[in-house]
Amino acid sequence: MNSGLSLADHITLALRADIIGGRLLPGIALVENDLVSAYNASRNTIREALHRLGQEGLTRYVRNKGVMVRDSQSDRMLEALEATELAREREDWRAVGTHSLAFHQHIVGLLRSPLFDEFFTNVVAQLRLVFCTAPDESRFQAPWLARDRQIHEWLAEGDQRAAEDAMSLYLDDSEHLLLQMLTRSSHH
Repeated sequence: MNSGLSLADHITLALRADIIGGRLLPGIALVENDLVSAYNASRNTIREALHRLGQEGLTRYVRNKGVMVRDSQSDRMLEALEATELAREREDWRAVGTHSLAFHQHIVGLLRSPLFDEFFTNVVAQLRLVFCTAPDESRFQAPWLARDRQIHEWLAEGDQRAAEDAMSLYLDDSEHLLLQMLTRSSHH
């Protein structure tokens, strides 16, 4: 595998994309035999992929039924996005910030990236404080929301790389913005 991903990784990504994209709905059973033939993989490989989805909270084990798709993370992400947009219409900027951060925590959870996790924990609290001091919060928040939607779409289409690249860029930009605002506020 030249991409450095094992077959189990590929299957995990594919199944995760199907769950996020709503092609595998909550309550659907993921049957080992079906997956073995669908992905032309060994039972162990399928088990490993299912185990990972379970760790990510995307599936759960139900007695006598096997592995089922959970109420999906994707729904929570969409709810957070919609809540963000509603808050923006009400011009409730504190709520916009809160829902936006919730959305990103779901994404970070899905990307399973320790780097993003660490970055996020460090930056979220600071962003929160900066949101409150932004001189024009509507201008500050609007472009981010469009990017949130785009990242969600890429995840739903299973384009992990595009989502990760967008997220990296997003984090870089928010860091620059943060620094700009912090230097500006310290000059007063």
